[in-house]
Amino acid sequence: MSDSFAARFAATRAAVGPLCWGLDPSSDLLEEWGLGDTPEGLDGFVDIALEAAVGAVGIIKAQSAFYERQGWRGIRTLGRLTEQARSAGLLVIIDAKRGDVGSTNDAYAQAYLGKDAPLACDALTVHPYLGLGAMDGFIARAHASKSCVLIVTRSSNPEGRNVQSATHAGQSVESGLLGEIGRRNGELTTDDLGPIGAVVAPVHITPPLDLVSARAIFLAPGLGAQGASVQDVAEVFATCRDRVIPSASRSLLSAGPDVAHLADRVSDMARTCRDLLAVS
Repeated sequence: MSDSFAARFAATRAAVGPLCWGLDPSSDLLEEWGLGDTPEGLDGFVDIALEAAVGAVGIIKAQSAFYERQGWRGIRTLGRLTEQARSAGLLVIIDAKRGDVGSTNDAYAQAYLGKDAPLACDALTVHPYLGLGAMDGFIARAHASKSCVLIVTRSSNPEGRNVQSATHAGQSVESGLLGEIGRRNGELTTDDLGPIGAVVAPVHITPPLDLVSARAIFLAPGLGAQGASVQDVAEVFATCRDRVIPSASRSLLSAGPDVAHLADRVSDMARTCRDLLAVS
């Protein structure tokens, strides 16, 4: 790819807005849609979701666990989803939250990032608990392939606050991560934004974070069913609204399985995001 992930996101944001649609086919959802909680039902879900997504939204996010639980056939379906979505012009985030050390991270990176990856995506979520330095395999491959690694920094679940807000050397863990992300991005590129992004949920608004210095794209989960609103996103990311990808899943999927209803629900949310996040 000739353009960085940040540039591709900017183009997508200008065309259809920043909203990301989370395609999370839980067992309950597959049953509610009348598809059945089977690999065949999962395939049907992907067909419906892709038809509704194209033209309504510019970014999708697949939570890998919901595909992996169907075994090798589910992983095959995830591969089909990513390939067909990207061929249709959608940006694809795989929400896998991988994270280990050394050759294990190299292997994970080879699975998801780069043109030769079997599950190639535009961005991948990873956990930094073993240290951001341990993520070098992801970062190097993302940088080389013009993809993005999204580091979990402030999550949407309340249980994460004890870890993420803990202080060390006078700053919180999440603030320290953002500072380190900013430093690494500055080393990797002269562009304004680097290949290392961050997951920052807008549901825990205080204390505020210095987002600008991270030189990063932000994934903001928790929109809708998890309690965050587009206004929350606008407030938390007031200093860098052009860098945030708000993500909603269950609140949009509840309109299915009718393709037209799904597309309408997603389009409505996309318009709200464009309006409140000042997309010109």
